[in-house]
Amino acid sequence: MPSPVPDQPTFPMNISVPEARQMLQGLLPAHEAETVPVGQAAGRFLYADLEARVSHPSATESALDGIACREADTLGSFRQCPTKLKVVGESRAGVPFSGSVGAGECVRIYTGAPVPEGADAICPVEQLEDDGPDDVWLLRPASPGDVRAEGGDFQLGEVVLRAGQRLTPARLALAVSLGHAEVRVRRKLRVALLSTGDEVREPGSVLTPGQVYDSNRYGLAAMLREAGTEVIDLGHAPDSPERLAELVEGAGGADVLLTSGGVSMGKYDFMRDLLLEQGRVSFWKVRLRPGGPAMLGGWRGLPVFGLPGNPVSSLVVFQVIVRPALTGEAPFSLRLRAATPFRAIADKTAYWRGNIVGGTVSDYGKQGSGVLRSLSDTGALVIVPEGQPVEIGDEVEVMLF
Repeated sequence: MPSPVPDQPTFPMNISVPEARQMLQGLLPAHEAETVPVGQAAGRFLYADLEARVSHPSATESALDGIACREADTLGSFRQCPTKLKVVGESRAGVPFSGSVGAGECVRIYTGAPVPEGADAICPVEQLEDDGPDDVWLLRPASPGDVRAEGGDFQLGEVVLRAGQRLTPARLALAVSLGHAEVRVRRKLRVALLSTGDEVREPGSVLTPGQVYDSNRYGLAAMLREAGTEVIDLGHAPDSPERLAELVEGAGGADVLLTSGGVSMGKYDFMRDLLLEQGRVSFWKVRLRPGGPAMLGGWRGLPVFGLPGNPVSSLVVFQVIVRPALTGEAPFSLRLRAATPFRAIADKTAYWRGNIVGGTVSDYGKQGSGVLRSLSDTGALVIVPEGQPVEIGDEVEVMLF
C-alpha cells in the first residue's frame, strides 16, 4: 500500500513550538461572552475588566485587637513610666464607636473595626494592662502602622481584575470583595476528544499482550477540564478508517477535535491518512521531543489537532502547545540551576523530565515516551533549546507540569 504522505507536501512540516501554538490558536473561534453567578465562575476566564464597586477597606480600620488612641499621647513618656489612658468606648467590626477620641483618651478596638475620629494609632492588647474598667496602661507606644487606610487595598472605580485572567480561588474571592455577584466570562470552548488504536482498552478490562489502557483519553480529559473547557468524549476508535471517519463526523458542535494516536509514519496511522486524503492539513510534525509527530488540520470545517499516541508525548504536547492555545495563557516556567547535564537535540527543542530539589533541577533519567510515571514523579519539564546542551551549573528554564 503506497504511503499517503506526498513527496512534496503543500503544508508546513517540522515547525517550531511557538508556530504550532499560533497556528492552532488561529483556528479556534473568537471568544464569546456569558454572564454567570460568581459562585459558578471558579476557573473561568474573565471576558471584561472588573472594577471595584466599593472601596476596601470601606473605612480606616484596625489591623489587630487592642486600643485606638492618639499616637502623640503615647510618645515621650516611656523613658520614665508607661502611659495611662482613659477608656471612653469600644469599636468592633460592624458596630463602630460613634464619638471622637480626645487627648488622654482611647477606645477598645477589635480587628477590622473602624478607627474612630481623633485616633491615629493602635496599641495591641498584648501591650496593655487594665487599671480598672475605665483606665488602661500602655506598655509600649502605639503604632500608626497597625491602622489600615480606607481604600488601601482598592478604591471605588479602580480596575482590579483584567479581561483574560483566570478566576483562581484568590481572584474569585477578590471579585466578590469588589462587589460583583455576577461576572462576564468567556464561553467555555467545546473540545471533542477521541483516542485511537486497536491496542487501546478501557480501564478495568483484561489486557492481552501488547494492549494498553486508555490513559491518554482520561489524562487529556482531566487536563482539558483544568484548562476550563467543556469536554465532549467521543470514546475510542479502532484501527478502521471507516469507523474513524464516523467518529470524527460525530464531533459536530465542537469548537475543536483533539485526537491521540495515529499521526506518525506507520501503516496504521489512520488519523494522519484521514486528514491527508479527505480533510485538510495545516502542519505536520513539530520540532520538539517528545511529541514530534503532532499534526494540525481540519475536517468539514472543524479544526483537528492530532496528538501522538505515546502517553508522555501526548500529555507533553498538550501542555506545551494545546493548553496555551486554548487558554491564551503562556506556560508557567521558572529559572533554576542544573544539578546534572541535560543533552540537546540538534534540530528539536527537548522537554526532559527533571527533579526539582531546592533551587536546582536534575535529570530524571528515564526519558522514554512510554515512561508515564516520569510525569507523575517529577511534574517538571526542563526546556533544552535546539543544539544547546545544558551543563552543570547552567541556568535553565523549567516548565511546571
